[in-house]
Amino acid sequence: MDQPVSELLRTRGLRSTAQRRAVLTALRGHAHSTAAELEHRIQSADDGSGTSGTSPRLSRQGLYNVLEDLSRAALIRCIEPAGSPARYELRVGDNHHHLVCRSCGRIKDVDCSVGRAPCLEPGDDAGFSIDEAEITWWGLCADCRPATAQRPPRH
Repeated sequence: MDQPVSELLRTRGLRSTAQRRAVLTALRGHAHSTAAELEHRIQSADDGSGTSGTSPRLSRQGLYNVLEDLSRAALIRCIEPAGSPARYELRVGDNHHHLVCRSCGRIKDVDCSVGRAPCLEPGDDAGFSIDEAEITWWGLCADCRPATAQRPPRH
């Protein structure tokens, strides 16, 4: 997301509102954020005046409306790992996948390793025209693996 947020919104046919700009800005450098994390980040953001908490006010419903608008415009991507709240990221359009730690919930991006989207083909497409594959690998991250090894086995 190298172009200014306002310009990016306009190129996707969206008005450049303070709320949309705040959400996109809150996602920068914070991939896989939940709506609650974004809400907190926006509420405590500095709008450039040196005063925290002066960002545009967004109700919870307003935030979800903005997230839906940005998702529909393909400016953000929503992922929903099982047992986790929806998470949002700026990385869109490249058909990447995710690793999720079962212990701490950390999520890491994994580049598609075979060809172009959807990069995986089902045995039977049942007549669908497939344009994307979404894969989630589950396990333990490097930080959690040693801690898990220390625990006695469950019986």
